[in-house]
Amino acid sequence: MNSDTFDSTVDEVVGRAKEAGVGGIAVIGIDAATSRRACDLAALHPGYLHAVVGIQPNSAAEAAEGDFAVIEELADLPGVVGIGETGLDCYWDDTPIEMQHEYFQRHLDFAVKKSLPVVIHMRESCSLIIEQLRSQSELPPAVMHSFTGNIDEARACLDLGLMISFAGMVTFKKSDELREVAAMVPDERLLVETDSPYLSPEPLRGRRPNEPARVEHTLRCLAEVRGVTAEAFAETTTANARKFFGL
Repeated sequence: MNSDTFDSTVDEVVGRAKEAGVGGIAVIGIDAATSRRACDLAALHPGYLHAVVGIQPNSAAEAAEGDFAVIEELADLPGVVGIGETGLDCYWDDTPIEMQHEYFQRHLDFAVKKSLPVVIHMRESCSLIIEQLRSQSELPPAVMHSFTGNIDEARACLDLGLMISFAGMVTFKKSDELREVAAMVPDERLLVETDSPYLSPEPLRGRRPNEPARVEHTLRCLAEVRGVTAEAFAETTTANARKFFGL
């Protein structure tokens, strides 16, 4: 929602989300500028758009010295419901892994201090994230966003008390293993998302930008995998999201 992709279409995107039955949208920051934009959007659509502020691992190397202080200031705004996205990324080579660990730690510590949940980015890095989380003396509530790990990694995340969120990849034809993971996550620990503007679900795969209204396709896929109705599953995941973000 705070991507340049939606600069002139935010109201239309919000309208389509509401028509599709989406109860609210978390607008995720990936750096200081997009985190500020997320807060601006939350102020324009209070109670429906909610800001999550942070510096994503691939943005950390480009962050200015005072950018994390900006995140700390933004966290006090009324529309902010979480910290992130943060985490680790071993796919792209934009930020040295040592710096990624440092920024991840800063976000975790700050989230504990502010009593806010954390949105965790993972890409080919689940084992490293689990290792860092296990080293903490105190963890904030956290969700593994756009989860792509295996069953053992999912179980480790659940043992740490994390929520697990699935995006459009779980609908892809070759994602049988990921659907097996989604089938075993307990009801109360599961979230569903779009990862907009990326990863449009089947049957819209490859059509960009992805947008919040399309979460319906991912939800219906997960409901089928779990053997429940889409309506019941929507109630479950909506309640989980509201509880997690304190809405």
